[in-house]
Amino acid sequence: MAVVLRLARAGAKKKPYYHVVATDSRNPRDGKFIEAVGAYDPNLTPPKVEFNEERLSYWLKTGATPSETVADLIKVAAKAPKSTPAA
Repeated sequence: MAVVLRLARAGAKKKPYYHVVATDSRNPRDGKFIEAVGAYDPNLTPPKVEFNEERLSYWLKTGATPSETVADLIKVAAKAPKSTPAA
């Protein structure tokens, strides 16, 4: 079973929202997945990218292959400053 990290589309017509999921490469884009590890909302300015970093690193360590888009989103998230909660 080849595990890939890719986007699964959700949201309404003309308002896409994507979940970053770990899934078998043979499953359809919006089909069954093993685990959701993040989200991407391109409708916001700037687009919102969220990852569960612990689970993302787990899947990358176990050999999951990210799609080109997910690889780009990981780079964007790594460059973004970490926000600290207000006290």
